[in-house]
Amino acid sequence: MSSSLPGSDPVANSPTFVSVQSAGDVRKIKFCQWCGGPTKHEIPDGEEKLRAICTHCGKIAYQNPKMVVGCLIEHEEKVLLCKRNIQPSHGLWTLPAGYLEVGESAAQGAMRETWEEAGASVEVISPFAQLDIPLIGQTYVIFLAKLKNLHFAPGPESLECRLFALDEIPFDSLAFSSIYVTLNLYLEDLKKGKLKFHYGTINKRPGSSPSDIRAFSLDYHLQP
Repeated sequence: MSSSLPGSDPVANSPTFVSVQSAGDVRKIKFCQWCGGPTKHEIPDGEEKLRAICTHCGKIAYQNPKMVVGCLIEHEEKVLLCKRNIQPSHGLWTLPAGYLEVGESAAQGAMRETWEEAGASVEVISPFAQLDIPLIGQTYVIFLAKLKNLHFAPGPESLECRLFALDEIPFDSLAFSSIYVTLNLYLEDLKKGKLKFHYGTINKRPGSSPSDIRAFSLDYHLQP
């Protein structure tokens, strides 16, 4: 199952289920994170992937995807976007989002990131989208949220924060494919008169940059 979004540049012959190489290069792991011993690179018994194995304590270093959490903030038929003040995609627009930290729930992380990047206090309404990006080892979880008040201002990682009318969203200046997909799904749901929860896999074209937001296909798109 594959979805085509406006302006997207699908990966040629992209199947529904795609097996990709891990975003992490296991051979870059030279030393054990537990004891500091040197590692060897082998496929452990009963497994299929190359791993970094400590030659002293025998522990295996597993590489896992990172979770990015954020908020799609609705206010009077407008959405709140932040202009990035950091790389990658400096100067481009995004939803307030960032890496989930240990000790917080996904919703708590999304609210924290919104406060850090947009100085906005929000109430999470519901989950809206989970988007996996296997090529770079990331999973995005985006929540629908509403402002508790109209006070917001850019944090250190943002140049500007602004409420955009739905027909003024800067699709040509968005930072990432995940944000492009999320906002398009949101607009499609609004046109249909019902917001849904979406799951999908964003298969980025190998070699494309994070700011090449249309070099993807949205595969395995599930919705109620």
